[in-house]
Amino acid sequence: MEKLYVNNNGELLENNEPSIRAGNRAHLYGDGLFESIRVISGKPINLEVHILRLKEGMAALKMRIPNFFTVSFFEKQIETLLSHSGIKNGGRIRLSVDRSRGGTYTPATNEVSFLIEAHPLENNQFLLNNKGLEVDLFTEIKKENNKLANFKTKNGLIYILGAIEAQEKDLDDLLILNNKGGIIESTNSNLFVVSNGVLYTPSLDEGCLGGTMRMTIINMALENNIKVYESAITPQNLLIADEVFLSNAINGVKWVGGYRTKRYMNTISMKFIHLLNEKFSNQTMTAE
Repeated sequence: MEKLYVNNNGELLENNEPSIRAGNRAHLYGDGLFESIRVISGKPINLEVHILRLKEGMAALKMRIPNFFTVSFFEKQIETLLSHSGIKNGGRIRLSVDRSRGGTYTPATNEVSFLIEAHPLENNQFLLNNKGLEVDLFTEIKKENNKLANFKTKNGLIYILGAIEAQEKDLDDLLILNNKGGIIESTNSNLFVVSNGVLYTPSLDEGCLGGTMRMTIINMALENNIKVYESAITPQNLLIADEVFLSNAINGVKWVGGYRTKRYMNTISMKFIHLLNEKFSNQTMTAE
Protein backbone atom coordinates (compact mmCIF):
# COMPACT_ATOMS: atom_id res chain seq x y z
CA MET A 1 0.00 0.00 0.00
CA GLU A 2 1.22 3.49 -0.88
CA LYS A 3 2.31 5.81 1.92
CA LEU A 4 -0.35 8.46 2.58
CA TYR A 5 0.36 12.15 3.03
CA VAL A 6 -1.41 15.30 4.19
CA ASN A 7 -1.05 18.79 2.78
CA ASN A 8 -0.52 21.17 5.70
CA ASN A 9 -0.83 24.69 4.31
CA GLY A 10 1.13 23.74 1.19
CA GLU A 11 3.64 21.42 2.89
CA LEU A 12 3.39 17.66 2.29
CA LEU A 13 3.79 15.53 5.42
CA GLU A 14 3.35 11.83 6.09
CA ASN A 15 -0.13 11.34 7.55
CA ASN A 16 1.20 9.46 10.59
CA GLU A 17 3.20 12.52 11.71
CA PRO A 18 1.90 15.45 13.80
CA SER A 19 0.27 17.93 11.41
CA ILE A 20 -1.40 20.57 13.59
CA ARG A 21 0.36 22.77 16.12
CA ALA A 22 -0.53 23.61 19.71
CA GLY A 23 -2.97 26.51 19.77
CA ASN A 24 -4.86 25.37 16.65
CA ARG A 25 -8.20 27.16 16.92
CA ALA A 26 -10.22 24.37 15.31
CA HIS A 27 -8.89 22.05 18.00
CA LEU A 28 -9.50 24.54 20.82
CA TYR A 29 -12.75 26.18 19.77
CA GLY A 30 -14.10 24.40 16.68
CA ASP A 31 -13.10 27.57 14.79
CA GLY A 32 -13.02 26.11 11.31
CA LEU A 33 -14.82 24.60 8.34
CA PHE A 34 -14.32 21.55 6.16
CA GLU A 35 -15.39 20.00 2.87
CA SER A 36 -15.61 16.26 2.08
CA ILE A 37 -14.78 15.75 -1.59
CA ARG A 38 -15.12 12.58 -3.65
CA VAL A 39 -12.28 11.44 -5.90
CA ILE A 40 -12.98 9.47 -9.08
CA SER A 41 -10.19 8.27 -11.39
CA GLY A 42 -7.69 10.19 -9.29
CA LYS A 43 -9.45 13.55 -9.67
CA PRO A 44 -11.62 15.56 -7.24
CA ILE A 45 -15.18 16.00 -8.52
CA ASN A 46 -17.62 18.87 -7.97
CA LEU A 47 -14.68 20.94 -6.74
CA GLU A 48 -16.04 24.27 -7.94
CA VAL A 49 -19.19 23.82 -5.83
CA HIS A 50 -17.17 22.74 -2.79
CA ILE A 51 -14.88 25.77 -2.96
CA LEU A 52 -17.84 28.10 -3.42
CA ARG A 53 -19.51 26.72 -0.27
CA LEU A 54 -16.22 26.81 1.62
CA LYS A 55 -15.70 30.50 0.82
CA GLU A 56 -19.31 31.34 1.71
CA GLY A 57 -18.77 29.60 5.05
CA MET A 58 -15.53 31.48 5.62
CA ALA A 59 -17.36 34.76 5.03
CA ALA A 60 -20.05 33.72 7.52
CA LEU A 61 -17.31 33.00 10.11
CA LYS A 62 -15.66 36.38 9.37
CA MET A 63 -12.45 34.77 8.14
CA ARG A 64 -10.28 36.61 5.65
CA ILE A 65 -10.42 34.78 2.31
CA PRO A 66 -7.00 34.77 0.61
CA ASN A 67 -7.04 35.88 -3.05
CA PHE A 68 -5.28 32.64 -4.05
CA PHE A 69 -8.10 30.45 -2.65
CA THR A 70 -9.33 29.57 -6.13
CA VAL A 71 -10.63 26.34 -7.62
CA SER A 72 -7.45 25.94 -9.70
CA PHE A 73 -5.25 26.47 -6.61
CA PHE A 74 -6.99 23.77 -4.59
CA GLU A 75 -7.20 21.47 -7.60
CA LYS A 76 -3.39 21.56 -7.92
CA GLN A 77 -2.90 21.11 -4.17
CA ILE A 78 -5.27 18.12 -4.08
CA GLU A 79 -3.92 16.46 -7.21
CA THR A 80 -0.35 16.75 -5.90
CA LEU A 81 -1.44 15.15 -2.64
CA LEU A 82 -3.28 12.37 -4.46
CA SER A 83 -0.25 11.69 -6.64
CA HIS A 84 2.14 11.47 -3.67
CA SER A 85 -0.33 9.20 -1.85
CA GLY A 86 -0.67 6.91 -4.88
CA ILE A 87 -4.42 7.42 -5.18
CA LYS A 88 -5.15 6.93 -8.88
CA ASN A 89 -8.75 5.75 -8.71
CA GLY A 90 -11.41 6.18 -6.02
CA GLY A 91 -10.77 8.25 -2.92
CA ARG A 92 -11.99 10.93 -0.57
CA ILE A 93 -10.55 14.28 0.39
CA ARG A 94 -11.15 16.33 3.52
CA LEU A 95 -10.26 19.98 2.97
CA SER A 96 -10.16 21.97 6.24
CA VAL A 97 -9.80 25.70 6.73
CA ASP A 98 -9.09 26.98 10.26
CA ARG A 99 -8.68 30.47 11.65
CA SER A 100 -4.99 31.01 12.39
CA ARG A 101 -3.61 30.53 15.89
CA GLY A 102 -3.80 33.17 18.59
CA GLY A 103 -6.28 34.69 20.99
CA THR A 104 -8.98 33.05 23.07
CA TYR A 105 -12.66 33.51 22.19
CA THR A 106 -11.53 36.78 20.61
CA PRO A 107 -9.16 35.78 17.79
CA ALA A 108 -5.79 37.47 17.41
CA THR A 109 -6.29 37.40 13.63
CA ASN A 110 -8.80 36.44 10.97
CA GLU A 111 -6.14 34.94 8.69
CA VAL A 112 -6.50 31.22 7.91
CA SER A 113 -4.57 28.04 7.24
CA PHE A 114 -5.64 24.91 5.36
CA LEU A 115 -5.14 21.18 5.76
CA ILE A 116 -5.94 18.56 3.12
CA GLU A 117 -6.21 14.85 3.93
CA ALA A 118 -6.53 12.04 1.36
CA HIS A 119 -7.71 8.45 1.72
CA PRO A 120 -8.24 5.79 -0.96
CA LEU A 121 -11.63 4.17 -1.54
CA GLU A 122 -12.10 0.68 -2.92
CA ASN A 123 -14.70 1.76 -5.47
CA ASN A 124 -14.02 4.13 -8.35
CA GLN A 125 -17.71 4.90 -8.84
CA PHE A 126 -20.86 5.42 -6.81
CA LEU A 127 -22.52 2.17 -5.71
CA LEU A 128 -26.04 1.78 -4.35
CA ASN A 129 -26.24 -0.07 -1.05
CA ASN A 130 -27.60 -3.60 -1.44
CA LYS A 131 -29.59 -3.51 1.80
CA GLY A 132 -31.75 -0.51 2.56
CA LEU A 133 -30.81 1.57 5.60
CA GLU A 134 -32.92 1.35 8.74
CA VAL A 135 -33.53 4.79 10.25
CA ASP A 136 -35.46 6.58 12.99
CA LEU A 137 -35.59 10.07 14.51
CA PHE A 138 -32.97 11.66 16.76
CA THR A 139 -35.04 13.55 19.32
CA GLU A 140 -32.58 14.20 22.14
CA ILE A 141 -31.08 17.36 20.59
CA LYS A 142 -32.59 19.64 17.93
CA LYS A 143 -30.39 21.42 15.39
CA GLU A 144 -30.31 25.20 15.71
CA ASN A 145 -31.39 26.99 12.55
CA ASN A 146 -29.08 29.98 12.17
CA LYS A 147 -26.67 31.51 9.63
CA LEU A 148 -24.18 28.65 10.17
CA ALA A 149 -26.64 25.77 9.75
CA ASN A 150 -25.99 25.32 6.01
CA PHE A 151 -22.18 25.01 6.37
CA LYS A 152 -19.86 22.20 7.49
CA THR A 153 -18.40 23.79 10.61
CA LYS A 154 -16.22 21.90 13.04
CA ASN A 155 -18.96 21.77 15.63
CA GLY A 156 -20.39 18.36 14.82
CA LEU A 157 -21.54 17.15 18.22
CA ILE A 158 -25.20 16.75 17.25
CA TYR A 159 -24.16 14.43 14.41
CA ILE A 160 -21.75 12.49 16.62
CA LEU A 161 -24.34 11.93 19.34
CA GLY A 162 -26.96 11.00 16.74
CA ALA A 163 -24.61 8.46 15.16
CA ILE A 164 -23.80 6.95 18.58
CA GLU A 165 -27.50 6.62 19.39
CA ALA A 166 -28.09 4.94 16.03
CA GLN A 167 -25.44 2.36 16.94
CA GLU A 168 -26.99 1.86 20.37
CA LYS A 169 -30.37 1.20 18.74
CA ASP A 170 -28.84 -1.11 16.10
CA LEU A 171 -29.91 1.28 13.32
CA ASP A 172 -27.96 2.55 10.32
CA ASP A 173 -28.70 6.24 10.85
CA LEU A 174 -30.92 8.73 12.66
CA LEU A 175 -32.70 11.73 11.19
CA ILE A 176 -32.02 15.18 12.65
CA LEU A 177 -34.84 17.57 13.58
CA ASN A 178 -34.89 21.37 13.66
CA ASN A 179 -36.46 23.38 16.48
CA LYS A 180 -39.85 23.27 14.75
CA GLY A 181 -39.84 19.48 14.68
CA GLY A 182 -39.15 19.28 10.93
CA ILE A 183 -36.89 16.50 9.66
CA ILE A 184 -33.94 18.16 7.91
CA GLU A 185 -31.13 15.62 7.34
CA SER A 186 -29.43 12.55 8.77
CA THR A 187 -26.23 12.41 10.83
CA ASN A 188 -24.14 12.47 7.65
CA SER A 189 -26.39 13.18 4.67
CA ASN A 190 -29.14 15.27 3.14
CA LEU A 191 -32.64 13.81 2.94
CA PHE A 192 -34.92 13.17 -0.05
CA VAL A 193 -38.46 11.78 0.06
CA VAL A 194 -40.20 10.39 -3.04
CA SER A 195 -43.99 10.36 -3.37
CA ASN A 196 -45.78 9.59 -6.66
CA GLY A 197 -42.56 10.18 -8.61
CA VAL A 198 -41.98 13.64 -7.11
CA LEU A 199 -38.91 14.52 -5.02
CA TYR A 200 -39.25 16.45 -1.78
CA THR A 201 -36.29 17.73 0.22
CA PRO A 202 -35.98 20.17 3.12
CA SER A 203 -35.16 23.72 2.04
CA LEU A 204 -32.03 25.48 3.25
CA ASP A 205 -34.34 27.77 5.23
CA GLU A 206 -35.25 24.74 7.36
CA GLY A 207 -31.64 24.57 8.58
CA CYS A 208 -30.27 21.58 6.69
CA LEU A 209 -26.71 21.40 5.43
CA GLY A 210 -26.34 22.95 1.98
CA GLY A 211 -24.89 19.74 0.58
CA THR A 212 -23.03 19.74 -2.72
CA MET A 213 -24.56 16.38 -3.64
CA ARG A 214 -27.98 17.71 -2.64
CA MET A 215 -27.55 20.46 -5.22
CA THR A 216 -26.35 17.96 -7.81
CA ILE A 217 -29.37 15.70 -7.23
CA ILE A 218 -31.81 18.62 -7.52
CA ASN A 219 -30.25 19.84 -10.77
CA MET A 220 -30.07 16.31 -12.17
CA ALA A 221 -33.74 15.71 -11.34
CA LEU A 222 -34.79 18.87 -13.16
CA GLU A 223 -32.67 17.94 -16.18
CA ASN A 224 -34.49 14.57 -16.31
CA ASN A 225 -38.00 16.01 -15.92
CA ILE A 226 -38.39 14.86 -12.32
CA LYS A 227 -40.28 17.40 -10.22
CA VAL A 228 -38.54 18.64 -7.08
CA TYR A 229 -40.05 20.62 -4.21
CA GLU A 230 -38.10 22.12 -1.31
CA SER A 231 -40.43 21.93 1.66
CA ALA A 232 -40.76 20.99 5.31
CA ILE A 233 -40.62 17.23 5.93
CA THR A 234 -42.56 15.68 8.80
CA PRO A 235 -42.72 12.13 10.20
CA GLN A 236 -46.11 11.83 8.47
CA ASN A 237 -44.40 12.46 5.12
CA LEU A 238 -42.10 9.50 5.79
CA LEU A 239 -45.05 7.24 6.53
CA ILE A 240 -46.76 7.94 3.20
CA ALA A 241 -43.62 8.07 1.02
CA ASP A 242 -42.78 5.53 -1.69
CA GLU A 243 -39.04 6.01 -1.29
CA VAL A 244 -36.59 7.77 1.01
CA PHE A 245 -32.92 8.24 0.21
CA LEU A 246 -29.91 10.05 1.63
CA SER A 247 -27.23 11.92 -0.31
CA ASN A 248 -23.70 13.08 0.43
CA ALA A 249 -20.56 13.93 -1.50
CA ILE A 250 -18.74 10.67 -0.79
CA ASN A 251 -21.49 8.04 -1.17
CA GLY A 252 -23.68 9.78 -3.74
CA VAL A 253 -27.01 8.16 -2.84
CA LYS A 254 -28.00 5.59 -0.22
CA TRP A 255 -31.55 4.27 -0.14
CA VAL A 256 -33.53 3.83 3.04
CA GLY A 257 -35.23 0.47 3.41
CA GLY A 258 -37.29 1.23 6.47
CA TYR A 259 -38.46 3.83 8.97
CA ARG A 260 -39.98 2.04 11.94
CA THR A 261 -42.60 -0.29 10.40
CA LYS A 262 -42.70 1.51 7.02
CA ARG A 263 -40.86 -0.14 4.08
CA TYR A 264 -39.54 1.57 0.94
CA MET A 265 -38.53 0.79 -2.64
CA ASN A 266 -35.33 2.03 -4.35
CA THR A 267 -36.32 2.67 -7.99
CA ILE A 268 -35.51 6.41 -8.01
CA SER A 269 -32.38 5.89 -5.89
CA MET A 270 -31.05 3.43 -8.47
CA LYS A 271 -31.80 5.87 -11.28
CA PHE A 272 -29.77 8.60 -9.60
CA ILE A 273 -26.80 6.30 -9.00
CA HIS A 274 -26.70 5.58 -12.74
CA LEU A 275 -27.01 9.29 -13.58
CA LEU A 276 -24.25 10.25 -11.14
CA ASN A 277 -21.82 7.67 -12.51
CA GLU A 278 -22.57 8.77 -16.05
CA LYS A 279 -22.09 12.44 -15.19
CA PHE A 280 -18.84 12.17 -13.28
CA SER A 281 -17.20 9.47 -15.38
CA ASN A 282 -17.73 11.72 -18.39
CA GLN A 283 -16.28 14.70 -16.52
CA THR A 284 -13.10 12.88 -15.43
CA MET A 285 -12.61 11.52 -18.95
CA THR A 286 -12.97 15.03 -20.37
CA ALA A 287 -10.48 16.39 -17.82
CA GLU A 288 -7.90 13.86 -18.98
